[in-house]
Parts: sequence; C-alpha cells; structure tokens
Amino acid sequence: MLRWVTLTYDLALFACAVFDAKNSKLPDGVHIERHFGSRFAIGAETEVRVEIANHTARDISLNIKDEYPPQMKLSGARQARIDLDAQSSAALAYGLTPPKRGVFEFGRIAVRYLSRWRLAWCDTVANKQTSVKVYPNMRRAREAELKALGARSFVAARRKSQWRGEGRDFESLRDYVRGDEMRHISWTATARRGKLVTRQYQMERDQTILIALDTGRLMTARIENETKLDSAIHAALALMSAAARAGDNAGLLVFGRRIKSFLPPKRGAEHLDAALEALHAVEPEMIEPSYSRAFEFVSANSRRRSLVVVLTDLVDEEGSAELLSSLKLLRPRHLPLVVTIADRDLKAVVRQPPATEKDLFTQSVAEEIMYQREAALRLVESQGGLALDVTAAVLAPKLLETYLRVKERGLL
Repeated sequence: MLRWVTLTYDLALFACAVFDAKNSKLPDGVHIERHFGSRFAIGAETEVRVEIANHTARDISLNIKDEYPPQMKLSGARQARIDLDAQSSAALAYGLTPPKRGVFEFGRIAVRYLSRWRLAWCDTVANKQTSVKVYPNMRRAREAELKALGARSFVAARRKSQWRGEGRDFESLRDYVRGDEMRHISWTATARRGKLVTRQYQMERDQTILIALDTGRLMTARIENETKLDSAIHAALALMSAAARAGDNAGLLVFGRRIKSFLPPKRGAEHLDAALEALHAVEPEMIEPSYSRAFEFVSANSRRRSLVVVLTDLVDEEGSAELLSSLKLLRPRHLPLVVTIADRDLKAVVRQPPATEKDLFTQSVAEEIMYQREAALRLVESQGGLALDVTAAVLAPKLLETYLRVKERGLL
C-alpha cells in the first residue's frame, strides 16, 4: 500500500513539475542584455558585461551562461548563478582578448530560470547573436609613436608648435653657432648687426603622406604571433597619428593584385577611425602584389607631391624587378620610401657558423636572399627614392624616425 502511495505521489509531483515548467515563461519584465566596455582591439582585453534587470514584483533565480567567440582568450567566468530580488538588477562581467583582427560572432545568452512554483528549471535564450569587429591596436601604435618621437610628439600635440629643422618655412633669426651651414647665414642681418646671424627654419606643415600597404604573398609570413601584415598595419597607424600631430595629411592605400581600399589624405580623429575601419578585416593573400597597378592609382589620385611609403617585403629578383620598374610611375612628382620587413631568423642563420652540410646550404640561401634585398634597396635609392630595411620589432619606430628626417631635411 505504501508503495502505491509513494508512486502516486511521485507521479503527481512529476505531473505538477511538467505543468509548471510548460506554463512558466521568463517574465517580460526580466531584461538580459550584453554590453562591451570598449571596441575590441587585437591583443587588448575588453570587458564584456551581461546585465540582468528584474522589473517584476517577484524574486527570480537565474543561471546565466554567455556564448563568446571561442577564438578569444577568456578571463574570468562567463556563467553564474544570480538571485534577483524584485525591482533589482545585477551583472555578470568577464574579459576577452582577441588574438587577431577580423569579425567574430557572439552567440545567444543561455538562461536557466526557476519555474513559478519552483519545481523545475526551465531553459531559454536571450539577446541576439552579435557580430563584433576586432580592430588593430591603436594604443600599440601610439606607444610606438611615443617611443620614436618622444617629447616632440607632445609638443606638436599640445602646443601646436613646429619642430625645427631644415624645412623651407622661415621662422626666425638667431646668432650663428659653430656647425651652422653657410647657406643659412643671413648676410643682410649680419651686416646690420655686425655679427654672423643664421636664418632658422621650421618644418613645413600641411604636407602629404600616402601609405601603400602590400597585402601580397610575402606579407603572410609570421613573426612570433603575428603576420608581417599585422606589423605593417600598426606601423602605418603610428605614422598616420604622428603625421596628424605634425600638421600633415596622411592617406592609406591597401593593395594586392588589385586596389582594395583607399583613404584620401586627411587628418583628425575621424580619419584615424576610418583607417581602423578599413584595416580591421584586411588579410594577406597567397598571390603576388601588383606594384604597377598600385603606383598608377597613386599617380592618378594624388596630384600633390607626397611621401609615398610602401610597406612591403622583397625576396626574389622577380618581385624586386616589378617594384623597381614601377617606381618610375611615382618619380619625380612623389618621393617614394620603400620599407621592407626583414626576417630576424635570416640574420640569425647568417650570424651562426654552419655545423652541418644542411646548415651550410640554409646559410647560403639566407645570404642570397639578403643580398638580393640589399641590391634591390640600393637600386631604389639610385632612382631617387628612399629605402628602409628593418625587422618587425623596430618597424614602427624606425619608420617614424625616417619620416621625421624627411621633414627636417625638407625633402618634400
């Protein structure tokens, strides 16, 4: 008899639980939303907050689990048990660090809530699937700018004064000091004052910088945890930021076999945001770039004399030959600066004495590649351009130093 009573009780309880689960919906007054602390940037942790608000007149208990992009590195817990009193709110917060640029997908938020009679847990989902963009790391670009330019970057930004150099804009007269060039001596002022007086110039503002970013085969090479293209993108952003602080206009051209995107030279925060938008989903392709098509585009769309910075890489004679033959499309109107991203491993191979025949062969190949790179860069200089060959680790600082020297020497 007791067995039948127990069975009847269990069946009744089970039936009540099923009825309770099917008739218990998450109240409309419970709002669950996902918010981001800032926009996502490669290598930077961003806070994700799942906010739950209970606008109903009764207490509720929830289990929350957020579905985040699995490619991102999780910091903290993405799920929690939350007990909400009536007319109250709470939040679940955790951090995510994206490993690369691009577009990532957040799924829906899984919600498990206690039924109205508190007999069963019910499952549902909240919020919509969300796509988020991961941008280049602008903080990294600005750190590279500060490392390269130091206090001069802040002077230009805060006081809006020009850096002194050998530009063509006259600024003031001062007494001659040993080492001043004779061509800068003002002979009329010298005769009037009875002592040598030197003209002092300031670097010109409102000049034009155009960055041509190669997305071809060689830019797919990885150095540590990122591609050469990633290093080039952050260097390009650092240069655009420095140019804006110096009063110059910077443009951006992204190319492979064809032109992918183009931002005409401008400056300002909105222009940098446009550059981030243009670069967030750019990926290198396993094809050779067309330098001729890129330089023809530059020649047709940039009538004003510009410093054309070509961020690329060179290995073989064929690629070097096309670049060199295409430079004539830029000269003499523009000043090209060809920047190649050297492979640190090649220099390490050459530096060590070979221990085996395989090491000897590897070292010979590495030396041949380095020789061809150096020969190609010397040919760039022989055609009136500038050349810079650096490793990815120092790409941004060296590029900014070269830009500053160009302005100081008045080459534009």
